[in-house]
Amino acid sequence: MAKSLIGIDLGGTTTKIAFVSRDGDIMQKWSIPTDKSENGKHIVPNIITSLKKTMTDSGYTKDQFMGIGMGTPGAVNIEEGTVIGAFNLNWKTTQHIRDQIQAGVGLQLVLENDANVAALGEFWKGAGEKDQDVIFVTLGTGVGGGVIAGGQLLHGINGGAGELGHITVQPNGYLCTCGKRGCLEQYSSATGIVHVAKDMAAEFTGKSRLKELFDNNEEVTSKMVVYLADNGDILANRIVDRVSFYLGLALANSANILNPANIIIGGGVSAAGNTLLQPTTRYFQENTFPAVRDSTRLKLAQLGNDAGAIGAASLALRFENARA
Repeated sequence: MAKSLIGIDLGGTTTKIAFVSRDGDIMQKWSIPTDKSENGKHIVPNIITSLKKTMTDSGYTKDQFMGIGMGTPGAVNIEEGTVIGAFNLNWKTTQHIRDQIQAGVGLQLVLENDANVAALGEFWKGAGEKDQDVIFVTLGTGVGGGVIAGGQLLHGINGGAGELGHITVQPNGYLCTCGKRGCLEQYSSATGIVHVAKDMAAEFTGKSRLKELFDNNEEVTSKMVVYLADNGDILANRIVDRVSFYLGLALANSANILNPANIIIGGGVSAAGNTLLQPTTRYFQENTFPAVRDSTRLKLAQLGNDAGAIGAASLALRFENARA
């Protein structure tokens, strides 16, 4: 019987885990909160505990799995199985994730950047359509990216390839957690949209439900901005247009270099659908040269929150011929 795969998608808020078939179909999935307290020291132990408990409760043994693939924020050293610079997990030092999980679960593990595993998921089972050249951008709490060129995931010399979230879209703009200013992440992520909205609301003098929310010190989310834009709020529409401009510009710059068949937009913010896709496509086309404009398509991701876990699981296929 073909062995199954385990995919782990470590996020800043929740960690998604799935048992996935050899063909990329989810057999079982669940999530646990990501406990970032005490410099994130509980994150990996919690994953190990949850994984072992669910395997036991569901009647699985480790021998039924090929291995584990895992996506994590930060700069991943694939050879060492470590991650550094995962600021949104409160990890201040190098984390030896592979060694911890392999020791705790008893299965081999491959570690990869979280946006890269989402790209692999869409490439394997989603909107990538098996094209060999695909850019994936994920708009969530932050902005991540993954680039597949010639059917291979690009890593670069230091694992930093495909970091679309740190393309500069506004020189001397908002300060980013990475230390530089004007990164796409600070404008088109869920938190970035709220930051843009707050600043634009402060300058807006017309009638707007969104402005009222800010004036009353009520909590505003990116979902609310999109919802109000869909319902004709003029300020919300201006904010979505501004955010789409930055996103379209960054994607155009990426496409002008790589000329992929598809650019896939995923992550929680992509739930905005055409509200975001249409203006982003317009700005993308304005900033690409004809050869790219005529050949590269912008598409919404198809796998939703499952992309990361499915893509992570695909990493474990490299253990297919390993002895149990």
